[in-house]
Amino acid sequence: MPFDSPMFFGYGPTLDISNQMNRPPETFFAVLVIAAIATCADPGGSTAYAQSALPPPLVLDVWPGPAPDDKGIAEVERTYIHQSPIVGPTKLITNVTKPTLTIYRPASDRNTGTAMIIMPGGGYRNLYWELEGEEVAAWLNAHGMTGIILKYRVPFRPGETRPPPGPLQDAQRAISLVRSRAADWGINPSRIGTVGFSAGGHLAVAAATNFDKRTYAPIDEVDRVSSRPDFAIGCYSGYFKEEGKDEVPAGMKHIPADTPPVLLAHASDDDAQAGGSDVENSVFMYLALHRAKIPAEMHVYATGGHDFGVRQDEKLPSTWTELALRWLRSWNLLSG
Repeated sequence: MPFDSPMFFGYGPTLDISNQMNRPPETFFAVLVIAAIATCADPGGSTAYAQSALPPPLVLDVWPGPAPDDKGIAEVERTYIHQSPIVGPTKLITNVTKPTLTIYRPASDRNTGTAMIIMPGGGYRNLYWELEGEEVAAWLNAHGMTGIILKYRVPFRPGETRPPPGPLQDAQRAISLVRSRAADWGINPSRIGTVGFSAGGHLAVAAATNFDKRTYAPIDEVDRVSSRPDFAIGCYSGYFKEEGKDEVPAGMKHIPADTPPVLLAHASDDDAQAGGSDVENSVFMYLALHRAKIPAEMHVYATGGHDFGVRQDEKLPSTWTELALRWLRSWNLLSG
């Protein structure tokens, strides 16, 4: 399947569960940190990170009113189960016009003060909310970090090319908003990073290289707060390679000198023709960062495909989570 095929982006067999989403989010999330903590002790003991009875998440709007410059879409937001040929049944969200942050805080006695804004993938069409959102938040909570899922605008609007402008606006605003509320949420304002997967990986790194200029007109005091993340992680990212050229696209060539540290992870057999994103995306982004003298690290696995998330299994990329923790410790981001 090509990277933008209907099956890959959730237009294959689905089960609409929008009518179930009025339930409190903690009830849905509870079945997903006890299992995560157990997995930390026994990496082979679970296939996915799960959440325990932590305080219910806080959900708040990214924007005080309508999102800026949004052309809008006619369809209403919906949540459904996509029968993914890669990872099996998984929850997706689409038709987002009202971006939000869903904040999952770790247990107070485990809190390191570090937070990550999580950007699920989905080709800028959908958001893989469970695989690349809730499970990632649970993994972060298990290691004393706050996990904040960004529900950014999807799909890209009529007439827009990918990557569209709306998600980066949402990401910049989200980083400033989290930093402005850091004291309220037990977060160190100098330990706020981004982590994303597939298209979300592109967004996480784009936010780390586009903080020096707002992509929207400032709205309020929140926009006076820095939108620079303190680190960024991109997994099996897309949109980092110019089509037909061995270089990053024009929109990714601007890399400020104070771009934060970046970690990239990808599998060599990830295949755009099978619904993934080719490893060259991460390779050329790494080279661009390296040449700009930004502290960048890249891990390329021989096999593992696409959509490995943070799940612990026998595939090689399941070790990326431990490498990421060591990387974070090397930057003193996991000390108490």
